[in-house]
Amino acid sequence: MINGTVVDLSRIQFAATALYHFLFVPLTLGLSFLLAAMETVYVTTGKPIYKQMAMFWSRLFMINFALGVATGLTMEFQFGTNWSFYSSFVGDIFGAPLAIEGLMAFFMESTFVGLMVFGWQRLSKGQHLAVTWLVALGSNLSALWILVANGFMQNPKGAAFDPITMRMHLTSFQQLIFSPDAQSKFVHTSIAGYVTGAVFVAGVSAFYMLRKRHMDLAKRSFRIAVLFGVLATIGVVTLGDALGFVDAKAQPTKLAAMEGLWRSEPAPMPFNVIAIPEQSEQRNIDAVQVPAVLSLLVTHSLTGTVPAIDTLEKRAEQRIENGIPAVEALKALSHDPQDASAMAQFDAHKADLGYGFLVQRYAPHLSEVTPSEIQKAAKDSIPPVAAVFWSFRAMVGMGLLMLAFFVLATLYSLRDRIQKKTWILKVAVWMIPVPFLADEAGWLVAELGRQPWTVYGVLPTWMSASTHSVGYMAFSLIGFVALYSVFIAVEMYLMVRAIRLGPPEHGGGDAERPLSRPTLAPRPVPAAPYGTKLEG
Repeated sequence: MINGTVVDLSRIQFAATALYHFLFVPLTLGLSFLLAAMETVYVTTGKPIYKQMAMFWSRLFMINFALGVATGLTMEFQFGTNWSFYSSFVGDIFGAPLAIEGLMAFFMESTFVGLMVFGWQRLSKGQHLAVTWLVALGSNLSALWILVANGFMQNPKGAAFDPITMRMHLTSFQQLIFSPDAQSKFVHTSIAGYVTGAVFVAGVSAFYMLRKRHMDLAKRSFRIAVLFGVLATIGVVTLGDALGFVDAKAQPTKLAAMEGLWRSEPAPMPFNVIAIPEQSEQRNIDAVQVPAVLSLLVTHSLTGTVPAIDTLEKRAEQRIENGIPAVEALKALSHDPQDASAMAQFDAHKADLGYGFLVQRYAPHLSEVTPSEIQKAAKDSIPPVAAVFWSFRAMVGMGLLMLAFFVLATLYSLRDRIQKKTWILKVAVWMIPVPFLADEAGWLVAELGRQPWTVYGVLPTWMSASTHSVGYMAFSLIGFVALYSVFIAVEMYLMVRAIRLGPPEHGGGDAERPLSRPTLAPRPVPAAPYGTKLEG
C-alpha cells in the first residue's frame, strides 16, 4: 500500500505547480482576444494609435505567454513521475487530449505567436490580423483540450474499465469531448480568462491615466477593456450557474460541500451565506441563511431539493458494499482471466468498483472488512467542506465585485469622464490581483471538491500516486516551489519594467514628447593627397 504521506506530498506538489501555472493561463486567454480586438480596429479604421496599442499589449502578452509555457511543461511530466498508477489506469483516455493540447500549444500556437511578434514589417495588415486571431484561437483550443482531460476526471464519460487489462479504455471520443462537465468548464474557464485580461488592461491603463502618461492609448485601452470585461463577467456568472447545475447531477458531494449542506431539508431549501463548517461534528457553526434561495439557485424552482451530506454518506455505504464483490472478482480474474463466475460477479457489481477501491485503504483484505471501516470510507467520500465552502464564496464574491467595477467603469468611460474620476482609476489599479485570486479560488473548488477521487467515482486518489519515498517527494516539492517562485518573481519584474517603460511613442498619435534619439555626426573624410585615386 502507498504511504499516505507520499500521497499527500504528491497532491501538494501538483497543487502548487498547478496554482502557479494557473496564474499565467487566464491572462494569456484574455490578452489574446483583446489584442485581436485592438488590431481589428486598427485594420478597419487605419488609425495608428490602435497599432501602437496592439504592439504594446502584445509585449506584455509575450512575457506572460513565455513564462506560462515554462511553468506548464513540468505539469504533464508529473502524471508519469508522481501519478504512475493513475497514468497506467486511464492513460488510454487521458493521453489523447494531452497530446492534442501539446500540438495546439507548442506547434500551432507558438508558431503563430512568433509570426505575430516579428511579422509587423513582413506581413500585410490583413495577414497580420489573421495571425493574431489564430493566436487567440490557438490559446483557447489549448485550454479546451486540457479541460476535456480534466472534465474526464470530474465526470468520466466515453470510457469503460476492462477487467482483463486492468485499465480503462476509450469507448467514445465524441462523448469524451462533448461531456457536459468538460464543455461547461471550458466555457466558464475561458471567459474567466477574458475577465482577467480585461481587469489587467484596465488597471494598467488606469495607472497611466493617474500619472498623465500615454493618455490617448490609456483611455482607448481602458474603454475596450471595460466593455469587454462587463460582457465577460456577465458570461462568467451565467456559465457558473450552468456549471453548478451540471455538478449537482455529476458530483453531488461537491455541491453539498460548496453549500455546507449537512442535513437533508424539505423544499424550498435555504442558502448558507456565511457559515463555519465543522467536518468532525458534521454541522455548521453560526450559519447565516437566506430562505428558499438554494432551491432557486440549484434547481431553478421552489420545489426542488439537493441531497445533503448525510444522505450522500448513506449512498456511499451502499455503493461500497456493492463494490467489494467487484474488487474481489477482479482479483480472481487477475489470476485466471477465463474464470466465468468471477467475470459474471464483476459484471454484476462493476458500477461500484471505485467504491470498493475506496474501502481498501482501511481493509486490504476485503473479506474481513468491518462495518466501521465501511462507514469510515463513506465519510472519506465527502470532500473537505470548509475549504470548498469558502473557496466558492471567495470566487463568487470577487466575481460580483468585478461586475460592479466594470459597470461603473463602463458608464464613466462611455461618457468620456473616466480620466476625471480619480477614485475609480485607483480602484482599477487595486483590482488587478482580484481576478487572479478568483481564478485560484475556482480551481480549488473544482479540484478539492472532487476529492477523494482522482477520477470521480472510479479511481481513489490514495491509489493513484507513485511509490516514491517521503524524502524524494519532500525534496522535489521544495525544488518545484523554489523554481516556480523564481518564475513568478521574473514575471512580475519583467511586467513592471515593461509597464514603466510604456509603449513606443512613434506611430501612436499621442500628443506627447517624442522619444529623443541621438544623432551621429558624419565622420569627416580625410583629404586625399594630390594625384591619389579614392577607391569606392
